[in-house]
Amino acid sequence: MREFIVEADGGSRGNPGPAGYGSVVLDAATGETLVETYEYLGVTTNNVAEYRGLLAGLRAAHDLDPTARVHVRMDSKLVVEQMSGRWKIKHPDLKPLASEAGRIFPPGQVTYEWIPREQNKRADRLANEAMDSEGSASSVRQPSSGETGAPAEVRAAKADADVRAAKADADARAARADADVRASKADADVRAAKAVASPGWAPADMGAPATFVLLRHGETPLTPQKRFSGSGGTDPSLSEIGREQAERAAEALAKRGTIQHILASPLTRTRQTAAAVAERLGIEVTIEEGLIETDFGAWEGLTFGEVRERYPDDLTKWLADPEAEPTGGGESFAATATRIAATRDKLVAAYAGRTVLLVTHVTPIKTFVRLALGAPPESLFRMELSAASLSAVAYYADGNASVRLLNDTSHLRP
Repeated sequence: MREFIVEADGGSRGNPGPAGYGSVVLDAATGETLVETYEYLGVTTNNVAEYRGLLAGLRAAHDLDPTARVHVRMDSKLVVEQMSGRWKIKHPDLKPLASEAGRIFPPGQVTYEWIPREQNKRADRLANEAMDSEGSASSVRQPSSGETGAPAEVRAAKADADVRAAKADADARAARADADVRASKADADVRAAKAVASPGWAPADMGAPATFVLLRHGETPLTPQKRFSGSGGTDPSLSEIGREQAERAAEALAKRGTIQHILASPLTRTRQTAAAVAERLGIEVTIEEGLIETDFGAWEGLTFGEVRERYPDDLTKWLADPEAEPTGGGESFAATATRIAATRDKLVAAYAGRTVLLVTHVTPIKTFVRLALGAPPESLFRMELSAASLSAVAYYADGNASVRLLNDTSHLRP
């Protein structure tokens, strides 16, 4: 029985953003490259791109020999653990991709191994070529019989020539891109000059924005203990202090008098906080699943110190990489950002020109703010967000956003 090694990778510049994948099929006995494939995917997430790379590699291996054993090597811990059955697949975009990958070969014919990124350079190079192409790349390469039987020196020389040709092509694309950037900047400078010359702060009135007032729920018994409390835990209710905080927030929002709709995460603590405001304002609460807190997996209910003691390696990865998941298949910051971006877009379209109260949690609120600022993922660790605090983001018709308030707790003071 033949044995193949599939190396696959995918990436997204922006997550979600322009994405592509690359896959390589190798002969396990000789190390010979049998197939290289890559494709530009348009705008999607890192995780989707990685799964698409896996699918392409498995299909290429199946085309070569459907009876072969296949060993998949990827630097995506998420894909490897989920396809190995050790982590749950929760994201709706990934479930059908994983299911499709599992059907290409019979069960037990494919094994999975996580490898460091530096050991996955071939697939990574192809994925970057696909992303560099921005739509023009979709390629499958199978060496000819003469090529596969050629001496190693000949194959190495050809490979070196291919690399030089690819580099020259990449340099040409970079030069064109640089010229486009300079032209775009010049055009932007002209537009900016016209805007400054016109009266007012902006060249046109874009109308009233969709304004999201972001209210974090009040305290629960876990809040003062600083324990991880996400969507996969015990779903605690508000404490006595938390109920008082909710009432104070309701009073402050009633005085402002600008809230027109109330949406809340489905968890108990947010529904209770929203109910206090709704009763004061006379507005019904709509439950929005997209506002739910991140699932912290096996860390639910633990303090940061307890997680550091029990899962030091996983915690270190989580703090350094937005793609890293909490132990046990929790939700990564990258996955949360994808979910919040989709929820934001849906709500901005539904509530254009309206002021909406979103009663939600720490990570979703910080993510709304991070995305509005265009800040990097590590900025999540540099924001303070107290229980029952108020933040606000406005979204305009041209797609721009403005952060108007962050972590206001003045209403909680006597």
